[in-house]
Amino acid sequence: MADPTMHDVATLAGVSIKTVSNVINDYVHISAETRARVLAAIKELDYHPNLSARGLRSGKTGVIGLALPELRQNYFAELADAVIRAAELKNRGVVVQQTGGSARREAEVLSRSRVQLIDGLLFSPAGIGEDDAALLDVDYPLVLLGEHIFGSTADHVTMHNVSAARAAVEHLLEIGRRRIAVIGVNPPGEQVIRSADFRLDGYRAALESAGIPIDPALERVAVPWHRESGADAARGMLEDGVEVDAVFALNDSLALGVLRALGESGRRVPDDIAVIGFDNIDEARFSVPSLSSVEPGRDAIASTAVDYLIERIDAKPGTVTPPRLFKPEFRVVARESTRAS
Repeated sequence: MADPTMHDVATLAGVSIKTVSNVINDYVHISAETRARVLAAIKELDYHPNLSARGLRSGKTGVIGLALPELRQNYFAELADAVIRAAELKNRGVVVQQTGGSARREAEVLSRSRVQLIDGLLFSPAGIGEDDAALLDVDYPLVLLGEHIFGSTADHVTMHNVSAARAAVEHLLEIGRRRIAVIGVNPPGEQVIRSADFRLDGYRAALESAGIPIDPALERVAVPWHRESGADAARGMLEDGVEVDAVFALNDSLALGVLRALGESGRRVPDDIAVIGFDNIDEARFSVPSLSSVEPGRDAIASTAVDYLIERIDAKPGTVTPPRLFKPEFRVVARESTRAS
């Protein structure tokens, strides 16, 4: 059984996570009745609070946390590398945590970071959704990464998912493609809003602007966003006999899987089917053919997120500043997979 979290204590006591934190840290402006309920819940659950929050107030460690869904995805691995390099320029170390995109594990990271003695946290949610926004009400410096779906008081650093996806599809339209598939769509009924939903919006907007009807047969589910998923989705589309002359994969890992499946089937890229991905991971330059992709501004995301977090860490106690939202510029990087020889 997983260790109890601050969220569990708050639920049992019928209070907010912030209130639990205030009780743990002996804030004076807590009613006796509320304090008693929280302490009773702590005792019943045998909850042991993390020492990091107290460390934040007693002295800085020079270490920040970075919580990501999975390092298996090249984008997150390269983002972690960029964060570490940006933090080193500020004389900060980085401790990386992998949540697996699990809502439970993300809640644990937020309510009682598994890493002790960090000054603040860069957090990329994948499992929690809008209904879990209260989890982001934490008492330490926090910067969110990923799509801006939470009405949080934390700073948020993200990317232009809709307009960048639209630009990718417009690139395919510009080279004369009209039967453009999208691979990486969420399964029907998915409750949590994810980047896939915004990139799908960009895909549809580009087609509609070009006067091309939306064809559900061209919108293919592929989860998780790994190479195998992209290959399987492309194989299924070809086996279904769907007419297609281009593929927009919602990330580069999916696109690399698509390239594999197309090669196995004897389709030539880009002569028969052009392919473009998203994220511009390093591997895109070395695939055969090299993969066209959207560069979303990963380095700017990393450096800005680190800057925002350190500014919050170094701010004077009691300083209140409104949350900031940053989206870097993006660009389409055209390579061999969309350029006929």
